[in-house]
Amino acid sequence: MPAPKPQNIDWISNLRLIALYAVIVLHSSAQLLAEYGKVSASDWWTADIFNAIVRFAVPVFVMITGALLLHREYEIGDFLKKRLTRVIVPFLFWSLVYVWYSWYSEQVTFTGDTWAHVKQVLHLLKTGATAYHLWYVYMLIGLYFFIPVIGKFVRNASEKEILYFLIVWFSVMLITQPYLSRYNPSVDMHYFAGFAGYLVLGHYLAFKDFNIKNLRGWMIALFLFSVALIAIGSRVLTNYPKWPGTMFYEPVNPAVVMLSASIFMIVKLTMPKVPPIIIRARDFAGKYNYGIYLSHALVLYFLDDPFDFIYKPCAPVLNYLFHDDIPFDFSISYRLCTPAIAIPLTALLCFFISLLLVWMISKIPFIGKWISG
Repeated sequence: MPAPKPQNIDWISNLRLIALYAVIVLHSSAQLLAEYGKVSASDWWTADIFNAIVRFAVPVFVMITGALLLHREYEIGDFLKKRLTRVIVPFLFWSLVYVWYSWYSEQVTFTGDTWAHVKQVLHLLKTGATAYHLWYVYMLIGLYFFIPVIGKFVRNASEKEILYFLIVWFSVMLITQPYLSRYNPSVDMHYFAGFAGYLVLGHYLAFKDFNIKNLRGWMIALFLFSVALIAIGSRVLTNYPKWPGTMFYEPVNPAVVMLSASIFMIVKLTMPKVPPIIIRARDFAGKYNYGIYLSHALVLYFLDDPFDFIYKPCAPVLNYLFHDDIPFDFSISYRLCTPAIAIPLTALLCFFISLLLVWMISKIPFIGKWISG
């Protein structure tokens, strides 16, 4: 592989923000998606299509990590100390916030003595059960331990060797899909499985100069094909309960690889001219990217039932004022209006509230910048 050239960081900054918003859209549509058979077909298809469009989010995060880190030389101890500190400290803070929310919403009950409470919290942290979106952090921590090894390979490998790795990774992913399991031999190929392939794919696509005419047009076509495959495939699976209904949604599957690679290249090949104020806003939000990811699920909980956050602390007063007949029933979610508008609108509002929340936490003296993310 040729020596990497200096990167234009702007397109990566654009891509990171797009992926972050995509994650929030994904989680804003998930509740409606789970209501298959209980909502109108048009509403469910709206959620399904939104879900398919943004399934690239987490894979693209990993691809960006590969593009930014694999070409650099690191001393292992310094690399792990720097990266893990940045990831783990905010993660622990927000994990405890979600443990509090689980207690507040009565999803978790604490009984017994203090030591029993501590063990229960530690168990939640160990199993990743504090919040549905934090699985990404556990996966990222594992990748950070692997990056010094895979990075050494990438920096010294030829392009042919990198392509060999990517082809085998994709082939193993394909052959392990439930609909092809009959062709899966007993050869143990799990060494090529998982998110590590996205690291290498992100590095390769970021630094490779493709001399292909109208490449962006081809990537747009691949993106649209992948969206259609994921959306229609997921609908078809509802008729075949023997296969996992989320099979096409899984981040490590061929359709999502095509989706992720295509949006990665589309953004790389697109350099829009925007006013400086937009660039400054993008860079400001980019500083709190990780914190927004960590906090957005809490904000979505709040938006889904904002009155619940207000009612519980003030229940005696409100019950007295309204004689136990509380007149408020309001939700900022897919139920706000037609889902085609409500889903992206909810995600946008969640993005800005999360940004404000994380920015405010970052201003706490001494500890804010460490815990905010």
